[in-house]
Amino acid sequence: MRSAIALILLMSASVAVLGPASAQRAPTTGSASAAATPPAATPAPAPSAIPGPSAAVTPPKCTNPNALGVSRTVEIDTAGGPGFGGEHFKQHDFLRNKEVVLTFDDGPWPTTTAVLKALADECVRATFFPIGKHATYYPEILKAMHEAGHTIGSHTWSHKNLESIKDPAEAKAEIEKGISAVSMSAGVPIAPFFRFPALRHPPALVTYVGERNLGIFSTDMDSFDFKMRKPEQVVNAVMTKLKKFGKGIVLMHDFQTATSQAVPDLLAQLKAEGYKIVHMRARDPVKPLAEYDEMVKKEQKLPTVSTRPTSSVIRTVE
Repeated sequence: MRSAIALILLMSASVAVLGPASAQRAPTTGSASAAATPPAATPAPAPSAIPGPSAAVTPPKCTNPNALGVSRTVEIDTAGGPGFGGEHFKQHDFLRNKEVVLTFDDGPWPTTTAVLKALADECVRATFFPIGKHATYYPEILKAMHEAGHTIGSHTWSHKNLESIKDPAEAKAEIEKGISAVSMSAGVPIAPFFRFPALRHPPALVTYVGERNLGIFSTDMDSFDFKMRKPEQVVNAVMTKLKKFGKGIVLMHDFQTATSQAVPDLLAQLKAEGYKIVHMRARDPVKPLAEYDEMVKKEQKLPTVSTRPTSSVIRTVE
């Protein structure tokens, strides 16, 4: 593992480089959060092949008798591209009163590690929508996410606002390269769950995503955590909206430092106020397209023969 000092520097760099540019709703004409360059000490590894048709994993046994946990798990059939999240899609409201789905965008990033720990401490599972480029920077974090039993979807290759892309082929490549990069970096098939950057849904691409049998995820309540610098602000934003609406799919960003620090307190408040966590999983995984797999491999600017994890290459000796 990286040393604690390196991790702090990485987290600080992520905020300094991106800041509000990773905003879920901020219109962009180019890369948003994915414009961030990975820290120099973290070379992008060559993607690996995806094994097997199934990525089922048994989450670690919960050892916390007072954990918030998961109250129920729902399986979603994404054939035809159904939409979820009342802000844009009202047809499929599957949550009961005081039920919450936690979703996180824009990872994996060093901040994601703290989010995963907080979720593990409370035996909670969430759904993550990683950016393709970020997945190639931190495949080890993505693998840890999978091993903890979380559901992994995709969030394009570089977080471009797809409404701003005039070339249909380029827009399609943003979607497909994201799927390929996340799948290859995770090393397992991922869920056919997709979230549009900035929650912008160009009609032609909604049709395309439906033809690819990807579930489209909006949100019931956006935390707007990208505007916040203090964890208590994030907690307050989420709890205030939950009290207003009573239930919902919550959108946060594991890429944001304040959010990574807020998750323990957020889970504590959810538990104290009687909310229940619902975990989503897909009936079938998404199948990446070979031509985009090849595009992602070519994006790796510094190929290396070694595929060893950083923890086996570098260790703190003093």
